[in-house]
Amino acid sequence: MVNFKHQFRSHKLMPLIDYTFLSKILPKAKIKKGFRIAKKSYLNRVRLATSLFFFGMGFCFATWASRIPDIKSMLQLSEAELGTLLFALPVGQLIAMPVSGKIVTKYGSRKISILGLLSYAICLPLLGAAKSEWQLGSGLFLFGFVSNFCTIAVNTQGVYTQQLYDKPIVGSFHGSWSLAGFFGALVGIMMLAFELSPLEHFSIALIFVILLISTNYKYIINAKSIKEETKLNYSFFKNPDKTLLWLGVICFCSMASEGIMFDWSGVYFKEIIKAPGALAVLGYTTFMVSMASGRFLSDFLVHKYGVKKVLMASGIIISAGLYSAILFPYLIPCTIAFMVVGFGVSNVVPIIFNVAGNNQKVPTGIALTIVSSISFIGFLIGPPLIGFIAELTNLKYSFAIIGIFGIFISVMVSRLKIFTRATKGELMEDK
Repeated sequence: MVNFKHQFRSHKLMPLIDYTFLSKILPKAKIKKGFRIAKKSYLNRVRLATSLFFFGMGFCFATWASRIPDIKSMLQLSEAELGTLLFALPVGQLIAMPVSGKIVTKYGSRKISILGLLSYAICLPLLGAAKSEWQLGSGLFLFGFVSNFCTIAVNTQGVYTQQLYDKPIVGSFHGSWSLAGFFGALVGIMMLAFELSPLEHFSIALIFVILLISTNYKYIINAKSIKEETKLNYSFFKNPDKTLLWLGVICFCSMASEGIMFDWSGVYFKEIIKAPGALAVLGYTTFMVSMASGRFLSDFLVHKYGVKKVLMASGIIISAGLYSAILFPYLIPCTIAFMVVGFGVSNVVPIIFNVAGNNQKVPTGIALTIVSSISFIGFLIGPPLIGFIAELTNLKYSFAIIGIFGIFISVMVSRLKIFTRATKGELMEDK
């Protein structure tokens, strides 16, 4: 086992990283402050840049999600048709998954993070310009394809940056992603208020992301883990890691719950709650605010209550929120219910991704690819499942089915030995 609480205090306990890049980027002698202060200030800048790349990813997705109801109306899509088209996004992600981890490992997460985030943002105007179903489906496929490269690379950067610090900070990176979702939803409300089309909205978002990349790319870590260079040819199918498999299943349940919030919260508020005008994105906005807040609290909660208790409680909270939204389909109660769901899903992905990224037997990029490959099937199944069930019955029954996943998270966490052996304030991993 590896104790993640203490791994950063000794080079013998952590995945080794080539830190020679610091000698090139640290302030020169002409800077009048001490080396330790200069080093700390630069590492803080590295942390900020990594956080902003997470923010950029979240902003791109939130920008798209905030205008789904409008695009549905513009193209005159039914629930089933929208569900089928949303299916293209996770299909693109899944097709990229077999190669994304190896490409990130081979060429470095820094290059792929920069190119991936830029490509992710470029896809937005393509979605906004869609005039037919096939154009929207093609755009969503490309959007999902490049998002997978971006996700693996930026999360790898998050693991690397965490290893430069003595305190847990990985939760704040995922918090930045969620905060971007909140920011993107607010921008969506503003764009609706100004009556801007999705294309105009998405073009503005592209400019914003380009500015974000241009001011932060220099501070993205240019380093590789030694284990990545020695285990590049690792194959999950030839030598499967059971720990990564189960971590992926837990993430699957959480991300399926996130997926319906991203893709269907606006539709739920518009068609079930009958929210007027810009209030159609209120559910999505409150969900993102709650998820962002929960992720910034993630490190504190794990330290205080332990991994097992936090994950079990998260599963119960997810189910409670979804079923509350079904039982009380009114504006205020449903808004509160969506906030509850947001807090429930907030802790699952940061905890699971951190454990997977620090796996001692599998390169970071490939380990994250394995877990995300399994978990993103939740995005693959969730949106079309919601649409088809809603077409046959109504949207409430669709939410009820996804609500079962939260209970399943709690049951799995309670039975898995990896979490049973986790002590308070520590993340443990089987070797």
